[in-house]
Amino acid sequence: MFIDELKIYTSAGKGGDGVVRWRCERGKPKMGPSGGNGGRGGDIYVRAVRDISVLSRYLNKKEFCAENGGDGMKDSMHGKNGDDFIIDLPMGSIVTDLKDDKKFELTKEGEQVLILRGGKGGLGNERFKSSINTTPKEFTLGKKGEDSEFFIELQLVVDAGFIGLPSAGKSSLLNEITGAKARVADYPFTTLEPNLGDFYGFVLADIPGLIEGASQGKGLGYKFLRHIKRTKMLIHCISLESDDTIRDYNVIRDELKKFDLELLEKKEIIVLTKTDLVAEKKVLEIKKEIKKLNPKTDILTVSILDDDSVKNFSNDLIKILRNY
Repeated sequence: MFIDELKIYTSAGKGGDGVVRWRCERGKPKMGPSGGNGGRGGDIYVRAVRDISVLSRYLNKKEFCAENGGDGMKDSMHGKNGDDFIIDLPMGSIVTDLKDDKKFELTKEGEQVLILRGGKGGLGNERFKSSINTTPKEFTLGKKGEDSEFFIELQLVVDAGFIGLPSAGKSSLLNEITGAKARVADYPFTTLEPNLGDFYGFVLADIPGLIEGASQGKGLGYKFLRHIKRTKMLIHCISLESDDTIRDYNVIRDELKKFDLELLEKKEIIVLTKTDLVAEKKVLEIKKEIKKLNPKTDILTVSILDDDSVKNFSNDLIKILRNY
C-alpha cells in the first residue's frame, strides 16, 4: 500500500538519574562520594531513503521512542548514553513538528536530520563534593527528552514524471522502458499510487491519471498533483485513441496551471502513445497542432505493440534527459 501522509508521535530518551554512592575500602567506610552521573537520553533522527513504500511500514506502529540513558553507578561510573533512534522516510518527505510548525525536508538519499534531543543525565553526589561539603548527599534526576507529534507528507523527488489522462499508456510505457511492474488494465484509474522505474540512472515516476477538475479534488484529486512539484521534467502522455487529443492536452495543462503556475515552467515532453491506432498522416497533423500551442516542447511517438517503436522512443528520451 502506498502511503504519502502520516502522523506519528515520537519521544527522545530520558536522561539517566545521578546516584548517591560512597567509596568504601575494608575498614574505611565512607571515604568520600563516588556516585556517577546519569547517561544522556537518545536523540531522534529522520533519514532519507530511496524507498517510497517505507511509510506503509508505520501504519500499525506510529509511536517511536529513543532509549533512555542509564543511571549513574558506584565508583564514579557514569550511566550509559541511550541509543539514538533513526526513522527512515522516503526521499522527498516534508516533516512538520506539530508543536511549533517547524519543517524539515529530506531531499537527498542518506540525509539525516535531528528532530528531537534526548534529556541530559542527572548529576551524582560526587559532583557536589567541595571543601565545605565533603559528604554530599545531593543528586539530580535525569531530564525528560523532547517529544512531539509530527506530520509527514511525501512529495516524490524524481527526474521525470509521466502525466496525462487515465489510460494514456503511462504505466505500460514505464514498464516497457524500465522493467517496472506497474499494474496495467483496460480501464481508467488502474494506477492508484505512483510507480518508480530506473531508466539508465534516471528515476522516472508514473503519476496516477488526472482528470478535469483534479486540482479541485475530482477523481484521484490534487493528492497526486503535489508529487509533480519536485519532478525535474514532465512527460505528458496523450493517447491517439482519443477523439480530441488537443482537448486532452489542454485539460491536463489547465489542471497544472490551477494547482501551481510553476508546474507550467517545467521542461515538458509530449508523447503521443498508441500510434498504431491512427495513420501516420494524422500523427503529423496532431504534432503540428501541439507545436502551435507549445513551440518549445519535444514531441515523441510510441506504440507499445511495436518493439522498434519502443526502442526508438527510448533512444530519443535518453538523449533529452542527458542534455537537459
